[in-house]
Amino acid sequence: MIATCAWAAIMWTGPTWERWVLAGVALTLAACLALAALIGPAARYLAGERTPLTDVERTEMTAAERVEAVNSARHTLVQAVTGLVVIGGVVFTVQGLSYTAQTLNTTQQGQITDRYTKAIEQLGSTKSDVRLGGIYALQRLTTDSPRDQDTIRNVLSAFVRNHDGCALQPGEKTLPKRCSDAGEDNGPYVRLPADVVAALTIAPTLAASDESGDVTDRADFSFSRFPKADLIGAKLTDANLTGANLTDANLTDAFLIGANLTDADLTGAKLTGADLRGRYLLDANLRDADLRDAFRRGAFLTDANLTGANLTRANLTRVDLTDAFLTGADLTGATLTGADLTGATLTGADLRGVRGITEQQVRAVAAVDSSTKFGPLE
Repeated sequence: MIATCAWAAIMWTGPTWERWVLAGVALTLAACLALAALIGPAARYLAGERTPLTDVERTEMTAAERVEAVNSARHTLVQAVTGLVVIGGVVFTVQGLSYTAQTLNTTQQGQITDRYTKAIEQLGSTKSDVRLGGIYALQRLTTDSPRDQDTIRNVLSAFVRNHDGCALQPGEKTLPKRCSDAGEDNGPYVRLPADVVAALTIAPTLAASDESGDVTDRADFSFSRFPKADLIGAKLTDANLTGANLTDANLTDAFLIGANLTDADLTGAKLTGADLRGRYLLDANLRDADLRDAFRRGAFLTDANLTGANLTRANLTRVDLTDAFLTGADLTGATLTGADLTGATLTGADLRGVRGITEQQVRAVAAVDSSTKFGPLE
């Protein structure tokens, strides 16, 4: 019977709980058999009755003494068995807890998968408030399941790229004037939908970093289009905005620390007071951009187009402006301590009142002409 139950428990292909029942029956029968052997033959053997007693041995001990010896042996064996049972119970309990933990983890992963699937379905809704709920559901999911953070960041980044200011929405047939090359759009700044703003804000907070703190994976908004967009105070720290179209956008007081703006088009953008500390502004087009009071300490603007840009009182400490085009730029009152102007074009630029660099130092490394203005502020 014991062997049959044990074999069935091993070979059973049905539900797991049935295998556990068969294994339990086999163990119970084996335990009962072992206990019978212990309190019977084993106890008598331990008490000294290794062979049937002779008549002489029977006269040497009274019946009460023989019973006492056997009972003493049985007591010792029972104590030993009890200890083994306790140990076995502990092992069984640990196994049960481990199985319960695995079951709980499986259940939790299933719930997370269901929540993720539902949130993704919400992102595909035609209703803005439903999409907004899906975005915040994904944000909450990053707290409950950190291992899904990279996936959720990529999903939100793709949502932004697919719902940027120039993506045709259901029912639309033509792009807004600001998105075409037909001419300038002199209308007011465009307020982005709440769901796009939420994704644009949340995705950068999910950037991955290595042990040294350097960002390894950014929110990818590359080549997204937000011309004339109202992005006042936007939190785009460490975002990847490579090749993004931000022409005439309002980025006043925006957080662009460490953002990758390589080849981004910021023509005419308003960046007053924006925090532009970062290393990725190579070849950015900042023509006619308003950078008054912008904080740009340590930024790299190699080959950047700053023609006609307003850099009044901008903090350009240790900024790399190698080969940058600053033709007609307004740099009055700007701080250029430690800035690298090697090969920069400053023809027609206004450098009155600049701090941290002398006229002689500028002339020694940059291209200037008679229209370049030097001297104190008037």
